[in-house]
Amino acid sequence: QQQQQQQQGEQQAHAQSDSGQHEGEDQQLQRRVHKWRAMMGPAGADWRAYAARKPLKVKRRVRKGVPDQLRGLVWQLMSGSRELLLENRGVYEQLVCYERTPAELEIIRDISRTFPGHVYYKQRHGPGQRSLFNVLKAYAVYDRDLGYTQGMGFVAGLLLLYMSEEDAFWTLVALMKGKVHTPMEGLYLPGLPLIQQYLFQFDKCVGALLPRLYAHF
Repeated sequence: QQQQQQQQGEQQAHAQSDSGQHEGEDQQLQRRVHKWRAMMGPAGADWRAYAARKPLKVKRRVRKGVPDQLRGLVWQLMSGSRELLLENRGVYEQLVCYERTPAELEIIRDISRTFPGHVYYKQRHGPGQRSLFNVLKAYAVYDRDLGYTQGMGFVAGLLLLYMSEEDAFWTLVALMKGKVHTPMEGLYLPGLPLIQQYLFQFDKCVGALLPRLYAHF
């Protein structure tokens, strides 16, 4: 009986310790959320001025991780897609509803291969798959030179988990065309030029920083 009481006491102590740890993590997360909200201002109104004034602080906080509940808005602000949306009211609806692209059958074929284990995209012709099709089709129409390639689905699919269809579309445009940062479209162009560039840079970094490892390749 004494041993049983001791075991129960240890279990209670572990439970209290775990509870205290979770509470500490929750408090830390709430502090991070508060800092991000203060940095962005109401609906992101202060973002541009803050980022210009304190770029190093923004970089540090981004590298620590954007709080999950703020990622949709933060990604739009950082990519510049909010400005694109405001400058192009009604364009997304036009692209989805009234335009066609030869890539539609290819997009439909690939939809079920995009995050197939995720609950939002599991249902065949469900809301997740329909939204993903709309965004990818709209982009293929918007950028007819690049059109559609399979890897785009994973970028668009991630964006749709955090924002609406129209927001996801313009964020995809901002990322591909480089509204703020380096354009991503080189990942998908013939010859994959951006991937070739990244591999070259990686090769040089390994050679400079890890010469003994580099000598084996």
